[in-house]
Amino acid sequence: MNTPASEPDIASRARRSVIVTGAASGIGRAAALAFATGGDRVLAADLDAAGVEETVRRITVAGGVARAVAGDLAEQRVVDAVVARAVAEFGGVDVLVNNAGVMDRMSAAHETDDAEWDRVLRVDLTAPFLLTRAVLPHMLAAGSGCLVFTGSEAGLRGGAAGAAYTAAKHGITGLVKNLAVMYRAQGIRANMIAPGPTATGMGVDSRPDAHGPSVVGSLIGANIGRIGSADEQAAAIVWLASGAASFVNGAVLPVDDGWSAV
Repeated sequence: MNTPASEPDIASRARRSVIVTGAASGIGRAAALAFATGGDRVLAADLDAAGVEETVRRITVAGGVARAVAGDLAEQRVVDAVVARAVAEFGGVDVLVNNAGVMDRMSAAHETDDAEWDRVLRVDLTAPFLLTRAVLPHMLAAGSGCLVFTGSEAGLRGGAAGAAYTAAKHGITGLVKNLAVMYRAQGIRANMIAPGPTATGMGVDSRPDAHGPSVVGSLIGANIGRIGSADEQAAAIVWLASGAASFVNGAVLPVDDGWSAV
């Protein structure tokens, strides 16, 4: 099968330039390692400097090529530094994986203070937008590109997290669909995985006596299947960025052992 004309290079380019955020641990680290194993050059970004350097160390020990940038991706200067480093080191940006995120406290709206709302929305929605906006000129110039977002079951339903996280992940779902429509004619695809419960380092600092956790906890406990692995989520991310998914655009892919089907 011929590669579609809308995506002439990215499906077959031997050593793509890939930015992975949240790459210090969990799904982000697994994705960074998977891209590098496939021959891609990886710019790993995370707030956790020691963690992201360890990810890069693992890639280089295995013979791959990776660089690290540490900083808060909710800050424009860090976003600019990440993109500038990828362009300078690797010549452009072929794939952006917007994976970094934080969890809320499962708080219901009346329990959500300004600090919780602002932090979750800034990290989980605004930061991916800022990074996407920063890489788009490079992808537009190249005539190709892949944007892959780590969403959540909370972006598909109302009973998987608190008010802030649910709002942020629904925002990501809408952003992905808008990007797919806006840039498909320019050879740029945007897709999202929606992980179910996955064994990562992300925890929930919830108050057991709060209203939100008591509602959400019972719903999650009654409907989830098994706990997934970071490698399983990373495999879906890598596939969405591959030539095998060249006709997949604007998709929300649940990776959740059927939880979204319940």
